[in-house]
Amino acid sequence: MALVAEVAKLTPPEADVIFLGDGEFDGLTLQQSVDSYGWRYVCRTASDIVLTDDGDQFNCQQLGLRPGDLISIPNVLFTREQYGPVHVIAWWAKDNKKPIFLVTNMELAQEACFWYKKRFRIETFFSDQKSRGFHLHKSHLDKPERLATLMIAACLAYIWMVYLGAFARHTGWDKIIHRTDRCDLSLFQLGLALLEHFLNEYIPIPVAFQISLHLTGVPYPLPDHYC
Repeated sequence: MALVAEVAKLTPPEADVIFLGDGEFDGLTLQQSVDSYGWRYVCRTASDIVLTDDGDQFNCQQLGLRPGDLISIPNVLFTREQYGPVHVIAWWAKDNKKPIFLVTNMELAQEACFWYKKRFRIETFFSDQKSRGFHLHKSHLDKPERLATLMIAACLAYIWMVYLGAFARHTGWDKIIHRTDRCDLSLFQLGLALLEHFLNEYIPIPVAFQISLHLTGVPYPLPDHYC
């Protein structure tokens, strides 16, 4: 809630904001706050959340959902506190093993699903910060202020690793530290590998925190300095 309030202060009034959240972000207070900012939101919710429609109570488990189904339930009251009305969506994509259930203030179910699919893009960032990268989950920090300071440093390092990955792809270092026929690593993982190689071989390390991507064939800008 505190983070959302800080983001709201920095957001231009004319900005079109869409808030995407996993299952922990379907709380009534958060939905109310996001609504008050004039933002749209799509958040995952549980299948057993109590819904009320015209006095009748039910949950999504009772819908008999099958693979390929998309059931839209507009203008229902959410949870036993009967917050709303909101729009609840029961969605079982054909390529998914299980259905997911969404709560949103968007009118169209297809639009809500379109935006929610973009939430999964952040999962790679989570794994890079944790098990596949910086292992922040092992920090044992329990004070928000200290964790925030660590996250600032980790995010700066993340940008640098992505830069090194792009640098490796552009300069051909990826063929030396990885494979010559294809690249199976993300830019972040490639950047980590390049940093380790440069450290082991005592090679000057390029430092930059900004990447300019030119799709017309102009190369990535090289750093102004090395360390």
